Amino acid sequence: MQFMDEESKKVLQNMLELTEENSKMLHKIRGVQKREAVWQTLKILVIVAIAFGSFYYIEPYLNKVMDLYNSVAGIEEKMSNNPLKSLLGN
Repeated sequence: MQFMDEESKKVLQNMLELTEENSKMLHKIRGVQKREAVWQTLKILVIVAIAFGSFYYIEPYLNKVMDLYNSVAGIEEKMSNNPLKSLLGN
């Protein structure tokens, strides 16, 4: 007793080959997606590390600028409260 004719066997064999090929392509695509996700994560980590590292090296200079600004602001405040200024009529 024969369940399938030759034409059905050929179609089924062709479908099996296409399914296996499709499966291989899908596995490759998924591998590429995984590698891309890892690469994107590494890029973000490098950018964040560079930002924090830059701040670490720039922080002393920023502190000096802020100290200079605060001292200038303090001098300006002292000058505005100067009693001689009120005597001069300003």
